Amino acid sequence: MTSEQLKERTKQYSLLIINLVEQLPMTPASRIIANQIAKSGTSVGANYMAVCRSRSDREFIAKMEIVLEEADETLFWLEIIKEKQWLPNQVIDMLWKEGNELTAIFVSSLKTVKAKINL
Repeated sequence: MTSEQLKERTKQYSLLIINLVEQLPMTPASRIIANQIAKSGTSVGANYMAVCRSRSDREFIAKMEIVLEEADETLFWLEIIKEKQWLPNQVIDMLWKEGNELTAIFVSSLKTVKAKINL
């Protein structure tokens, strides 16, 4: 997968997260979670854009670790939403699958670059 394809994929993931947020019930608790997942889910794509502008391998690693952290946080909030049964499982499961696939890509990229510079 090229960086351009991954940019598009992370942007689409951000849009899917926004769609999920717009479907959540508006209770005091769900508003808090909606805000959290909106921030972390859209940060995956935004921070991946920064990764693509990295000027060195070390900068790439630092920025990619932020992307990975945001992706992990988003998966956590998806678990909370699922366990609270705020949305149908099929909505959450599709986002969970995509989030896990993106996370695997980010981990693989990090391992490759770290091995390249012997970290």
